[in-house]
Amino acid sequence: MEIIYVYTRKRSEFGRPCSFSDRPAEVNVDIPPDPSMASSFILRNPVDSHVQHTSDMSEHEVNTERAEVESRGVNHVEGGWPKDINPQEVEQTIRFRKKVEKDENYVNTIVHLGTLMEHCVKQNNAINIYEEYFEEEEMVEVEDEPPSAKTVNVISKLTSFFDVLLSKRDPNVTERTATHLSWHPDTCKKLAVAYSSLEFQQNMKNMSFDSYIWDLENPNKPELVLRPSSPLVSLEYNPKDSHVLVGGCYNGQMAYWDTRKGGLPVEVSAVEVSHRDPVYGAIWLQSKTGTECFSASTDGQVLWWDIRKLSEPTEMLVLDITRKGLLENALGAVTLEFEPTMPTKFMVGTEQGIVIACNRKAKTPPEKITSTYSGHHGPVYALARNPFYPKIFMTVGDWTARIWSEEIKESSIMWTKYHLSYLTDGCWSTVRPAVFFTTRSDGTLDVWDFLFKQNDPSLSLKVCDEPLSSLRLQDNGCVVSCGSKLGTVTLLEISSGLCTLQRNEKMLATAMFERETKREKILEARHREMRLKERARLEGQESEVEERPVESPQEVLDRARKEFFEVIEAELQRQARAETQR
Repeated sequence: MEIIYVYTRKRSEFGRPCSFSDRPAEVNVDIPPDPSMASSFILRNPVDSHVQHTSDMSEHEVNTERAEVESRGVNHVEGGWPKDINPQEVEQTIRFRKKVEKDENYVNTIVHLGTLMEHCVKQNNAINIYEEYFEEEEMVEVEDEPPSAKTVNVISKLTSFFDVLLSKRDPNVTERTATHLSWHPDTCKKLAVAYSSLEFQQNMKNMSFDSYIWDLENPNKPELVLRPSSPLVSLEYNPKDSHVLVGGCYNGQMAYWDTRKGGLPVEVSAVEVSHRDPVYGAIWLQSKTGTECFSASTDGQVLWWDIRKLSEPTEMLVLDITRKGLLENALGAVTLEFEPTMPTKFMVGTEQGIVIACNRKAKTPPEKITSTYSGHHGPVYALARNPFYPKIFMTVGDWTARIWSEEIKESSIMWTKYHLSYLTDGCWSTVRPAVFFTTRSDGTLDVWDFLFKQNDPSLSLKVCDEPLSSLRLQDNGCVVSCGSKLGTVTLLEISSGLCTLQRNEKMLATAMFERETKREKILEARHREMRLKERARLEGQESEVEERPVESPQEVLDRARKEFFEVIEAELQRQARAETQR
Protein backbone atom coordinates (compact mmCIF):
# COMPACT_ATOMS: atom_id res chain seq x y z
CA MET A 1 0.00 0.00 0.00
CA GLU A 2 1.41 3.37 -1.07
CA ILE A 3 0.85 6.40 1.16
CA ILE A 4 -0.16 9.33 -1.06
CA TYR A 5 -0.58 12.10 1.50
CA VAL A 6 -0.04 12.42 5.23
CA TYR A 7 -2.21 14.81 7.21
CA THR A 8 -0.36 16.44 10.01
CA ARG A 9 -1.85 18.38 12.86
CA LYS A 10 -1.39 18.86 16.51
CA ARG A 11 -2.48 16.10 18.92
CA SER A 12 -4.82 18.56 20.68
CA GLU A 13 -6.75 19.20 17.43
CA PHE A 14 -7.70 15.55 16.98
CA GLY A 15 -11.37 14.90 17.76
CA ARG A 16 -12.37 18.59 17.68
CA PRO A 17 -15.85 19.37 16.26
CA CYS A 18 -16.16 20.68 12.74
CA SER A 19 -16.77 24.47 12.41
CA PHE A 20 -18.90 25.57 9.43
CA SER A 21 -19.07 29.16 8.01
CA ASP A 22 -21.14 30.99 5.33
CA ARG A 23 -19.58 31.82 1.95
CA PRO A 24 -20.93 32.93 -1.46
CA ALA A 25 -22.25 30.37 -3.92
CA GLU A 26 -19.95 29.11 -6.62
CA VAL A 27 -20.90 27.83 -10.10
CA ASN A 28 -19.07 24.60 -10.79
CA VAL A 29 -20.89 23.45 -14.01
CA ASP A 30 -23.04 25.58 -16.39
CA ILE A 31 -24.94 23.94 -19.26
CA PRO A 32 -26.46 26.59 -21.60
CA PRO A 33 -29.75 25.85 -23.44
CA ASP A 34 -29.59 24.31 -26.96
CA PRO A 35 -32.46 25.49 -29.26
CA SER A 36 -31.79 22.68 -31.75
CA MET A 37 -33.06 20.11 -29.29
CA ALA A 38 -36.48 21.75 -28.93
CA SER A 39 -37.97 19.58 -31.70
CA SER A 40 -37.12 16.44 -29.73
CA PHE A 41 -38.96 17.67 -26.67
CA ILE A 42 -42.00 15.52 -25.67
CA LEU A 43 -44.53 16.76 -23.19
CA ARG A 44 -45.18 14.20 -20.45
CA ASN A 45 -48.79 14.04 -19.38
CA PRO A 46 -49.74 13.16 -16.72
CA VAL A 47 -46.80 13.81 -14.47
CA ASP A 48 -46.39 11.70 -11.32
CA SER A 49 -44.48 13.11 -8.43
CA HIS A 50 -44.15 12.17 -4.81
CA VAL A 51 -42.90 13.68 -1.63
CA GLN A 52 -41.48 11.65 1.24
CA HIS A 53 -42.68 13.01 4.57
CA THR A 54 -41.19 10.28 6.81
CA SER A 55 -37.86 10.66 8.45
CA ASP A 56 -34.87 8.84 7.01
CA MET A 57 -33.95 5.66 8.85
CA SER A 58 -30.78 3.63 8.82
CA GLU A 59 -30.72 -0.18 9.13
CA HIS A 60 -28.00 -2.10 10.96
CA GLU A 61 -27.45 -5.84 11.27
CA VAL A 62 -25.56 -7.61 14.06
CA ASN A 63 -24.75 -11.32 14.02
CA THR A 64 -24.44 -12.36 17.68
CA GLU A 65 -22.95 -15.63 18.92
CA ARG A 66 -25.59 -18.38 19.38
CA ALA A 67 -26.20 -19.25 23.02
CA GLU A 68 -26.88 -22.95 23.61
CA VAL A 69 -29.36 -23.59 26.42
CA GLU A 70 -29.43 -26.90 28.27
CA SER A 71 -32.10 -27.92 30.76
CA ARG A 72 -30.90 -29.58 33.93
CA GLY A 73 -32.78 -30.88 36.92
CA VAL A 74 -32.43 -32.92 40.06
CA ASN A 75 -34.76 -35.76 40.99
CA HIS A 76 -34.31 -36.40 44.70
CA VAL A 77 -35.69 -39.83 45.64
CA GLU A 78 -33.96 -40.80 48.85
CA GLY A 79 -30.93 -39.14 50.37
CA GLY A 80 -28.68 -39.24 53.39
CA TRP A 81 -27.04 -42.56 52.52
CA PRO A 82 -23.28 -42.89 51.94
CA LYS A 83 -22.10 -43.82 48.47
CA ASP A 84 -21.21 -47.36 49.49
CA ILE A 85 -24.73 -48.01 50.84
CA ASN A 86 -27.43 -49.13 48.40
CA PRO A 87 -30.83 -47.86 49.69
CA GLN A 88 -32.58 -50.77 47.95
CA GLU A 89 -30.59 -53.36 49.92
CA VAL A 90 -32.52 -53.93 53.16
CA GLU A 91 -29.65 -55.60 55.00
CA GLN A 92 -27.23 -52.75 54.27
CA THR A 93 -29.68 -50.06 55.38
CA ILE A 94 -30.53 -51.90 58.63
CA ARG A 95 -26.85 -52.36 59.43
CA PHE A 96 -26.12 -48.68 58.77
CA ARG A 97 -29.11 -47.53 60.86
CA LYS A 98 -27.93 -49.59 63.84
CA LYS A 99 -24.49 -48.06 63.51
CA VAL A 100 -25.86 -44.50 63.44
CA GLU A 101 -28.30 -45.06 66.30
CA LYS A 102 -25.38 -45.92 68.62
CA ASP A 103 -23.87 -42.46 68.09
CA GLU A 104 -24.40 -39.94 70.96
CA ASN A 105 -24.97 -37.02 68.58
CA TYR A 106 -27.83 -38.95 67.00
CA VAL A 107 -29.81 -39.05 70.28
CA ASN A 108 -29.23 -35.34 70.99
CA THR A 109 -30.23 -34.39 67.46
CA ILE A 110 -33.42 -36.44 67.62
CA VAL A 111 -34.40 -34.87 70.93
CA HIS A 112 -33.80 -31.39 69.50
CA LEU A 113 -35.74 -32.06 66.32
CA GLY A 114 -38.54 -33.83 68.16
CA THR A 115 -40.20 -30.60 69.30
CA LEU A 116 -40.09 -29.13 65.79
CA MET A 117 -41.48 -32.31 64.30
CA GLU A 118 -44.23 -32.45 66.90
CA HIS A 119 -45.31 -28.93 65.94
CA CYS A 120 -45.45 -29.90 62.23
CA VAL A 121 -47.42 -33.06 63.01
CA LYS A 122 -49.98 -31.07 64.98
CA GLN A 123 -50.32 -28.67 62.07
CA ASN A 124 -50.80 -31.57 59.68
CA ASN A 125 -53.44 -33.12 61.92
CA ALA A 126 -55.30 -29.81 61.94
CA ILE A 127 -55.54 -29.66 58.13
CA ASN A 128 -54.25 -31.90 55.36
CA ILE A 129 -52.85 -29.60 52.69
CA TYR A 130 -52.34 -32.56 50.32
CA GLU A 131 -55.90 -33.83 50.51
CA GLU A 132 -57.39 -34.93 47.18
CA TYR A 133 -60.98 -33.76 47.08
CA PHE A 134 -61.90 -35.25 43.70
CA GLU A 135 -59.90 -38.48 43.69
CA GLU A 136 -62.94 -40.75 43.25
CA GLU A 137 -64.30 -38.70 40.37
CA GLU A 138 -60.96 -38.86 38.54
CA MET A 139 -60.76 -42.63 39.03
CA VAL A 140 -64.25 -43.10 37.64
CA GLU A 141 -63.36 -40.95 34.66
CA VAL A 142 -60.31 -43.09 33.85
CA GLU A 143 -62.26 -46.34 34.22
CA ASP A 144 -65.09 -45.13 31.98
CA GLU A 145 -62.77 -43.86 29.26
CA PRO A 146 -64.03 -45.25 25.95
CA PRO A 147 -61.58 -46.80 23.46
CA SER A 148 -60.14 -43.95 21.44
CA ALA A 149 -57.21 -43.08 19.21
CA LYS A 150 -55.38 -39.93 18.30
CA THR A 151 -53.58 -40.58 15.03
CA VAL A 152 -50.38 -38.63 14.50
CA ASN A 153 -49.20 -40.26 11.29
CA VAL A 154 -51.84 -41.39 8.82
CA ILE A 155 -49.32 -43.51 6.89
CA SER A 156 -49.05 -45.75 9.95
CA LYS A 157 -52.78 -46.61 9.65
CA LEU A 158 -53.31 -46.54 13.41
CA THR A 159 -56.76 -47.47 14.64
CA SER A 160 -56.13 -47.96 18.33
CA PHE A 161 -55.13 -46.37 21.59
CA PHE A 162 -51.66 -45.40 20.46
CA ASP A 163 -50.00 -42.26 19.13
CA VAL A 164 -46.86 -42.76 17.11
CA LEU A 165 -44.18 -40.52 18.59
CA LEU A 166 -41.19 -41.48 16.54
CA SER A 167 -39.93 -44.00 14.03
CA LYS A 168 -36.18 -44.47 13.58
CA ARG A 169 -34.40 -46.74 11.13
CA ASP A 170 -30.93 -48.19 11.26
CA PRO A 171 -28.73 -45.64 9.40
CA ASN A 172 -26.79 -48.37 7.58
CA VAL A 173 -27.74 -49.43 4.07
CA THR A 174 -27.59 -53.13 4.91
CA GLU A 175 -30.71 -54.10 6.83
CA ARG A 176 -30.03 -55.43 10.34
CA THR A 177 -32.37 -56.52 13.11
CA ALA A 178 -32.93 -54.37 16.20
CA THR A 179 -32.18 -57.26 18.55
CA HIS A 180 -32.33 -55.49 21.92
CA LEU A 181 -33.61 -52.22 23.42
CA SER A 182 -32.65 -50.50 26.67
CA TRP A 183 -34.09 -47.28 28.09
CA HIS A 184 -31.92 -44.73 29.88
CA PRO A 185 -32.51 -45.38 33.62
CA ASP A 186 -32.80 -41.70 34.61
CA THR A 187 -34.31 -39.54 31.88
CA CYS A 188 -36.27 -42.00 29.68
CA LYS A 189 -35.35 -39.68 26.81
CA LYS A 190 -32.57 -41.89 25.48
CA LEU A 191 -32.79 -45.36 23.98
CA ALA A 192 -29.89 -47.73 23.37
CA VAL A 193 -30.47 -50.12 20.47
CA ALA A 194 -28.37 -53.17 19.59
CA TYR A 195 -28.28 -54.01 15.87
CA SER A 196 -27.14 -57.32 14.40
CA SER A 197 -28.13 -59.88 11.80
CA LEU A 198 -29.16 -63.17 13.41
CA GLU A 199 -29.82 -64.98 10.14
CA PHE A 200 -27.55 -68.00 9.77
CA GLN A 201 -24.56 -67.22 7.51
CA GLN A 202 -26.14 -63.98 6.30
CA ASN A 203 -23.47 -61.57 7.60
CA MET A 204 -22.15 -59.66 4.61
CA LYS A 205 -18.62 -58.35 4.28
CA ASN A 206 -19.72 -54.71 4.22
CA MET A 207 -22.18 -55.08 7.11
CA SER A 208 -21.63 -52.56 9.89
CA PHE A 209 -20.97 -53.64 13.48
CA ASP A 210 -22.24 -50.35 14.95
CA SER A 211 -25.06 -49.93 17.44
CA TYR A 212 -26.54 -46.63 18.55
CA ILE A 213 -27.83 -44.53 21.43
CA TRP A 214 -30.75 -42.36 20.28
CA ASP A 215 -31.80 -39.07 21.87
CA LEU A 216 -35.58 -38.81 21.47
CA GLU A 217 -35.42 -35.01 21.47
CA ASN A 218 -33.01 -35.04 18.52
CA PRO A 219 -33.85 -38.18 16.52
CA ASN A 220 -32.30 -37.10 13.23
CA LYS A 221 -29.02 -38.79 14.06
CA PRO A 222 -27.73 -41.05 16.84
CA GLU A 223 -26.36 -39.31 19.92
CA LEU A 224 -23.55 -41.85 20.17
CA VAL A 225 -22.30 -44.60 17.88
CA LEU A 226 -21.11 -47.71 19.74
CA ARG A 227 -18.36 -49.50 17.81
CA PRO A 228 -17.89 -53.09 19.07
CA SER A 229 -15.55 -55.67 17.62
CA SER A 230 -18.56 -57.84 16.72
CA PRO A 231 -22.26 -56.94 16.24
CA LEU A 232 -24.14 -56.50 19.51
CA VAL A 233 -26.98 -58.92 20.26
CA SER A 234 -27.79 -57.56 23.74
CA LEU A 235 -27.22 -54.14 25.31
CA GLU A 236 -28.14 -52.86 28.78
CA TYR A 237 -27.79 -49.59 30.69
CA ASN A 238 -26.31 -49.79 34.19
CA PRO A 239 -29.16 -48.81 36.58
CA LYS A 240 -26.62 -47.34 39.05
CA ASP A 241 -24.49 -45.43 36.54
CA SER A 242 -26.34 -44.27 33.45
CA HIS A 243 -23.06 -43.53 31.63
CA VAL A 244 -22.09 -47.23 31.58
CA LEU A 245 -23.53 -49.89 29.27
CA VAL A 246 -22.73 -53.58 28.92
CA GLY A 247 -23.17 -55.49 25.68
CA GLY A 248 -23.05 -59.09 24.52
CA CYS A 249 -21.55 -59.65 21.07
CA TYR A 250 -22.40 -62.04 18.26
CA ASN A 251 -19.04 -63.79 18.64
CA GLY A 252 -19.63 -64.42 22.37
CA GLN A 253 -17.49 -61.61 23.79
CA MET A 254 -18.62 -59.18 26.51
CA ALA A 255 -17.85 -55.46 26.32
CA TYR A 256 -18.73 -52.35 28.24
CA TRP A 257 -18.87 -48.66 27.31
CA ASP A 258 -18.60 -45.39 29.19
CA THR A 259 -20.44 -42.76 27.16
CA ARG A 260 -18.15 -40.06 28.57
CA LYS A 261 -15.19 -41.77 26.84
CA GLY A 262 -16.69 -42.12 23.37
CA GLY A 263 -18.02 -44.91 21.22
CA LEU A 264 -15.18 -47.42 21.56
CA PRO A 265 -15.55 -50.05 24.30
CA VAL A 266 -13.54 -49.43 27.48
CA GLU A 267 -12.75 -53.13 27.81
CA VAL A 268 -13.62 -56.35 25.97
CA SER A 269 -13.43 -59.88 27.31
CA ALA A 270 -10.94 -62.27 25.77
CA VAL A 271 -12.28 -64.71 23.19
CA GLU A 272 -10.92 -67.78 24.92
CA VAL A 273 -12.81 -67.08 28.19
CA SER A 274 -16.01 -65.77 26.59
CA HIS A 275 -19.09 -67.53 25.24
CA ARG A 276 -18.85 -69.66 22.12
CA ASP A 277 -22.19 -68.49 20.67
CA PRO A 278 -24.02 -65.15 20.50
CA VAL A 279 -24.78 -63.59 23.90
CA TYR A 280 -28.58 -63.33 23.95
CA GLY A 281 -28.85 -62.07 27.53
CA ALA A 282 -26.80 -59.63 29.62
CA ILE A 283 -28.18 -58.25 32.89
CA TRP A 284 -26.68 -56.06 35.64
CA LEU A 285 -26.65 -57.42 39.19
CA GLN A 286 -27.43 -55.59 42.43
CA SER A 287 -24.03 -55.08 44.08
CA LYS A 288 -22.23 -52.51 46.19
CA THR A 289 -19.86 -51.58 43.39
CA GLY A 290 -22.48 -51.57 40.62
CA THR A 291 -20.01 -53.23 38.27
CA GLU A 292 -21.19 -56.85 38.32
CA CYS A 293 -23.30 -58.48 35.61
CA PHE A 294 -23.99 -61.91 34.16
CA SER A 295 -24.64 -63.24 30.68
CA ALA A 296 -26.15 -66.26 28.93
CA SER A 297 -25.67 -67.75 25.49
CA THR A 298 -26.84 -70.59 23.29
CA ASP A 299 -23.57 -72.38 24.10
CA GLY A 300 -25.28 -73.51 27.34
CA GLN A 301 -23.27 -71.39 29.77
CA VAL A 302 -24.13 -68.64 32.24
CA LEU A 303 -21.11 -66.48 33.10
CA TRP A 304 -20.74 -63.85 35.83
CA TRP A 305 -18.52 -60.82 35.18
CA ASP A 306 -17.04 -57.78 36.89
CA ILE A 307 -16.48 -55.05 34.29
CA ARG A 308 -13.45 -53.83 36.21
CA LYS A 309 -11.78 -57.08 35.18
CA LEU A 310 -13.17 -58.66 32.02
CA SER A 311 -10.08 -60.82 31.53
CA GLU A 312 -12.00 -63.78 32.97
CA PRO A 313 -15.49 -64.52 34.37
CA THR A 314 -15.87 -64.62 38.14
CA GLU A 315 -18.23 -67.62 38.05
CA MET A 316 -19.69 -70.11 35.58
CA LEU A 317 -22.76 -72.37 35.40
CA VAL A 318 -23.46 -75.06 32.79
CA LEU A 319 -27.18 -75.40 31.98
CA ASP A 320 -27.23 -79.20 32.17
CA ILE A 321 -30.62 -80.20 33.63
CA THR A 322 -29.29 -83.72 34.23
CA ARG A 323 -27.08 -82.02 36.84
CA LYS A 324 -23.92 -83.70 35.57
CA GLY A 325 -22.32 -80.42 34.52
CA LEU A 326 -21.52 -81.63 31.00
CA LEU A 327 -21.37 -78.90 28.36
CA GLU A 328 -22.42 -81.28 25.58
CA ASN A 329 -25.71 -81.90 27.46
CA ALA A 330 -26.32 -78.20 28.18
CA LEU A 331 -29.41 -76.40 26.90
CA GLY A 332 -28.83 -73.23 24.88
CA ALA A 333 -29.99 -70.04 26.61
CA VAL A 334 -32.05 -67.55 24.62
CA THR A 335 -33.25 -65.18 27.36
CA LEU A 336 -32.35 -64.23 30.93
CA GLU A 337 -34.49 -63.01 33.82
CA PHE A 338 -33.32 -61.39 37.07
CA GLU A 339 -35.41 -59.69 39.74
CA PRO A 340 -33.43 -57.33 42.03
CA THR A 341 -35.73 -58.09 44.98
CA MET A 342 -34.65 -61.76 44.72
CA PRO A 343 -30.86 -61.30 44.36
CA THR A 344 -29.89 -64.97 44.56
CA LYS A 345 -32.46 -66.29 42.08
CA PHE A 346 -32.54 -66.04 38.32
CA MET A 347 -34.25 -67.82 35.43
CA VAL A 348 -33.10 -68.88 31.97
CA GLY A 349 -35.24 -69.52 28.89
CA THR A 350 -33.75 -72.10 26.52
CA GLU A 351 -33.91 -73.05 22.84
CA GLN A 352 -35.67 -76.30 23.75
CA GLY A 353 -38.70 -74.53 25.28
CA ILE A 354 -37.65 -75.29 28.89
CA VAL A 355 -37.34 -72.62 31.59
CA ILE A 356 -34.61 -73.30 34.14
CA ALA A 357 -34.90 -71.77 37.61
CA CYS A 358 -31.53 -71.32 39.32
CA ASN A 359 -30.12 -70.28 42.67
CA ARG A 360 -26.68 -68.69 42.49
CA LYS A 361 -25.86 -69.17 46.19
CA ALA A 362 -26.18 -72.97 46.14
CA LYS A 363 -23.10 -74.83 47.36
CA THR A 364 -22.50 -77.07 44.34
CA PRO A 365 -23.16 -76.47 40.61
CA PRO A 366 -25.82 -79.24 40.36
CA GLU A 367 -27.72 -77.67 43.26
CA LYS A 368 -27.80 -74.31 41.47
CA ILE A 369 -30.42 -75.70 39.04
CA THR A 370 -33.44 -75.83 41.35
CA SER A 371 -36.32 -76.66 38.98
CA THR A 372 -37.49 -76.66 35.37
CA TYR A 373 -40.70 -75.63 33.61
CA SER A 374 -41.61 -77.08 30.22
CA GLY A 375 -44.45 -75.66 28.19
CA HIS A 376 -43.31 -74.44 24.75
CA HIS A 377 -42.68 -76.24 21.47
CA GLY A 378 -39.82 -73.92 20.51
CA PRO A 379 -37.38 -71.39 21.97
CA VAL A 380 -38.49 -69.22 24.90
CA TYR A 381 -38.00 -65.74 23.43
CA ALA A 382 -39.17 -63.77 26.48
CA LEU A 383 -39.13 -64.45 30.21
CA ALA A 384 -40.25 -61.87 32.78
CA ARG A 385 -41.51 -61.82 36.35
CA ASN A 386 -44.57 -59.80 37.25
CA PRO A 387 -43.25 -56.61 38.96
CA PHE A 388 -46.09 -56.77 41.53
CA TYR A 389 -46.02 -60.56 42.13
CA PRO A 390 -42.44 -61.88 41.74
CA LYS A 391 -43.56 -65.50 42.08
CA ILE A 392 -45.65 -65.10 38.92
CA PHE A 393 -43.71 -65.04 35.65
CA MET A 394 -44.52 -65.00 31.95
CA THR A 395 -42.91 -66.87 29.06
CA VAL A 396 -43.30 -66.19 25.34
CA GLY A 397 -42.52 -68.83 22.74
CA ASP A 398 -43.89 -70.65 19.66
CA TRP A 399 -47.45 -69.33 19.08
CA THR A 400 -48.50 -68.48 22.63
CA ALA A 401 -47.65 -66.65 25.86
CA ARG A 402 -47.98 -68.44 29.19
CA ILE A 403 -48.23 -67.25 32.79
CA TRP A 404 -46.66 -69.49 35.44
CA SER A 405 -46.55 -69.78 39.20
CA GLU A 406 -43.34 -70.90 40.87
CA GLU A 407 -45.34 -73.40 42.91
CA ILE A 408 -46.67 -75.26 39.85
CA LYS A 409 -44.02 -77.13 37.87
CA GLU A 410 -46.23 -79.28 35.63
CA SER A 411 -48.10 -76.63 33.65
CA SER A 412 -48.81 -72.91 33.38
CA ILE A 413 -51.75 -71.37 35.24
CA MET A 414 -52.87 -69.14 32.33
CA TRP A 415 -52.09 -68.92 28.63
CA THR A 416 -53.13 -67.02 25.54
CA LYS A 417 -54.70 -68.52 22.47
CA TYR A 418 -52.53 -69.99 19.72
CA HIS A 419 -51.86 -67.29 17.13
CA LEU A 420 -51.37 -67.85 13.42
CA SER A 421 -47.93 -66.19 13.55
CA TYR A 422 -44.95 -66.71 15.84
CA LEU A 423 -44.62 -64.68 19.03
CA THR A 424 -41.22 -62.99 19.29
CA ASP A 425 -41.12 -61.02 22.57
CA GLY A 426 -43.17 -59.92 25.57
CA CYS A 427 -43.09 -57.94 28.80
CA TRP A 428 -45.29 -56.97 31.76
CA SER A 429 -46.70 -53.51 32.34
CA THR A 430 -44.74 -51.65 35.01
CA VAL A 431 -47.82 -49.91 36.44
CA ARG A 432 -50.66 -52.43 36.01
CA PRO A 433 -50.30 -56.02 37.32
CA ALA A 434 -52.93 -57.42 34.92
CA VAL A 435 -51.52 -55.99 31.66
CA PHE A 436 -48.76 -57.43 29.48
CA PHE A 437 -47.51 -56.91 25.92
CA THR A 438 -46.50 -59.36 23.18
CA THR A 439 -45.08 -58.92 19.68
CA ARG A 440 -45.62 -61.16 16.67
CA SER A 441 -43.74 -62.05 13.52
CA ASP A 442 -46.45 -60.44 11.37
CA GLY A 443 -45.62 -56.99 12.79
CA THR A 444 -48.46 -56.88 15.33
CA LEU A 445 -48.26 -55.64 18.91
CA ASP A 446 -50.86 -57.16 21.29
CA VAL A 447 -51.86 -55.67 24.62
CA TRP A 448 -53.51 -58.12 27.02
CA ASP A 449 -55.61 -57.16 30.04
CA PHE A 450 -56.81 -60.46 31.52
CA LEU A 451 -59.10 -58.74 34.01
CA PHE A 452 -61.01 -57.32 31.05
CA LYS A 453 -60.67 -60.13 28.49
CA GLN A 454 -58.94 -63.51 28.67
CA ASN A 455 -59.48 -65.07 25.24
CA ASP A 456 -58.40 -62.16 23.05
CA PRO A 457 -56.06 -59.19 23.45
CA SER A 458 -57.62 -55.93 24.57
CA LEU A 459 -55.77 -54.22 21.74
CA SER A 460 -53.99 -55.43 18.59
CA LEU A 461 -51.93 -52.91 16.67
CA LYS A 462 -50.27 -53.45 13.30
CA VAL A 463 -46.99 -51.61 13.87
CA CYS A 464 -45.21 -52.50 10.62
CA ASP A 465 -45.19 -55.02 7.78
CA GLU A 466 -41.93 -56.73 8.77
CA PRO A 467 -41.64 -59.01 11.84
CA LEU A 468 -41.20 -57.37 15.23
CA SER A 469 -38.09 -58.65 17.01
CA SER A 470 -37.80 -56.81 20.35
CA LEU A 471 -39.96 -54.99 22.88
CA ARG A 472 -39.21 -52.73 25.86
CA LEU A 473 -41.46 -50.63 28.08
CA GLN A 474 -40.46 -47.43 29.84
CA ASP A 475 -40.44 -47.47 33.65
CA ASN A 476 -43.39 -45.06 33.72
CA GLY A 477 -45.42 -47.57 31.70
CA CYS A 478 -46.64 -45.00 29.16
CA VAL A 479 -44.26 -45.50 26.21
CA VAL A 480 -43.40 -48.83 24.59
CA SER A 481 -40.62 -49.31 22.04
CA CYS A 482 -40.74 -52.00 19.34
CA GLY A 483 -37.80 -53.08 17.22
CA SER A 484 -38.29 -54.80 13.87
CA LYS A 485 -36.32 -57.24 11.75
CA LEU A 486 -35.35 -54.46 9.32
CA GLY A 487 -33.94 -52.25 12.07
CA THR A 488 -36.86 -49.87 12.55
CA VAL A 489 -37.61 -48.81 16.13
CA THR A 490 -41.10 -47.46 16.71
CA LEU A 491 -42.14 -45.71 19.91
CA LEU A 492 -45.80 -45.87 20.87
CA GLU A 493 -47.51 -43.86 23.58
CA ILE A 494 -50.17 -45.81 25.45
CA SER A 495 -53.48 -44.27 26.38
CA SER A 496 -54.11 -43.46 30.03
CA GLY A 497 -56.52 -46.38 30.44
CA LEU A 498 -53.72 -48.90 29.87
CA CYS A 499 -51.07 -47.17 31.99
CA THR A 500 -53.13 -46.10 35.01
CA LEU A 501 -53.71 -48.43 37.94
CA GLN A 502 -57.41 -49.24 38.14
CA ARG A 503 -59.47 -49.41 41.30
CA ASN A 504 -59.09 -52.74 43.15
CA GLU A 505 -56.87 -54.06 40.33
CA LYS A 506 -54.22 -55.46 42.67
CA MET A 507 -56.84 -57.26 44.74
CA LEU A 508 -58.55 -58.70 41.66
CA ALA A 509 -55.26 -59.78 40.10
CA THR A 510 -54.21 -61.45 43.36
CA ALA A 511 -57.52 -63.31 43.55
CA MET A 512 -57.21 -64.49 39.94
CA PHE A 513 -53.62 -65.69 40.38
CA GLU A 514 -54.52 -67.54 43.59
CA ARG A 515 -57.61 -69.10 42.01
CA GLU A 516 -55.75 -70.30 38.92
CA THR A 517 -52.86 -71.60 41.03
CA LYS A 518 -55.27 -73.52 43.24
CA ARG A 519 -57.04 -74.96 40.19
CA GLU A 520 -53.75 -76.15 38.68
CA LYS A 521 -52.74 -77.69 42.01
CA ILE A 522 -55.97 -79.70 42.09
CA LEU A 523 -55.52 -80.81 38.48
CA GLU A 524 -51.88 -81.67 39.11
CA ALA A 525 -52.83 -83.81 42.15
CA ARG A 526 -55.57 -85.51 40.12
CA HIS A 527 -53.17 -86.27 37.26
CA ARG A 528 -50.60 -87.62 39.71
CA GLU A 529 -53.25 -89.89 41.24
CA MET A 530 -54.33 -91.14 37.81
CA ARG A 531 -50.73 -91.85 36.85
CA LEU A 532 -50.22 -93.86 40.02
CA LYS A 533 -53.38 -95.88 39.37
CA GLU A 534 -52.33 -96.52 35.79
CA ARG A 535 -48.89 -97.60 36.92
CA ALA A 536 -50.41 -99.94 39.53
CA ARG A 537 -52.79 -101.38 36.93
CA LEU A 538 -49.96 -102.02 34.50
CA GLU A 539 -47.89 -103.65 37.20
CA GLY A 540 -50.89 -105.86 38.14
CA GLN A 541 -51.41 -106.90 34.52
CA GLU A 542 -47.75 -107.80 34.23
CA SER A 543 -47.98 -109.99 37.35
CA GLU A 544 -51.12 -111.70 35.99
CA VAL A 545 -49.41 -112.41 32.73
CA GLU A 546 -46.47 -113.89 34.60
CA GLU A 547 -48.73 -116.10 36.81
CA ARG A 548 -51.04 -117.29 33.98
CA PRO A 549 -49.92 -120.66 32.49
CA VAL A 550 -48.95 -120.74 28.87
CA GLU A 551 -51.94 -121.76 26.64
CA SER A 552 -51.71 -123.74 23.45
CA PRO A 553 -53.13 -122.21 20.23
CA GLN A 554 -56.11 -124.55 20.34
CA GLU A 555 -56.94 -123.56 23.92
CA VAL A 556 -56.78 -119.86 23.00
CA LEU A 557 -59.14 -120.49 20.05
CA ASP A 558 -61.62 -122.41 22.21
CA ARG A 559 -61.61 -119.70 24.86
CA ALA A 560 -62.21 -116.95 22.30
CA ARG A 561 -65.08 -118.95 20.70
CA LYS A 562 -66.68 -119.44 24.12
CA GLU A 563 -66.44 -115.74 25.00
CA PHE A 564 -67.90 -114.79 21.60
CA PHE A 565 -70.99 -117.01 21.99
CA GLU A 566 -71.49 -115.74 25.55
CA VAL A 567 -71.62 -112.18 24.24
CA ILE A 568 -74.09 -113.19 21.50
CA GLU A 569 -76.32 -114.99 24.00
CA ALA A 570 -76.33 -112.02 26.36
CA GLU A 571 -77.29 -109.67 23.52
CA LEU A 572 -80.18 -111.93 22.43
CA GLN A 573 -81.51 -112.08 25.99
CA ARG A 574 -81.37 -108.27 26.23
CA GLN A 575 -83.37 -107.87 23.00
CA ALA A 576 -85.96 -110.42 24.19
CA ARG A 577 -86.49 -108.53 27.45
CA ALA A 578 -86.88 -105.30 25.54
CA GLU A 579 -89.63 -106.80 23.32
CA THR A 580 -91.59 -108.23 26.30
CA GLN A 581 -91.56 -104.83 27.98
CA ARG A 582 -93.16 -103.25 24.92
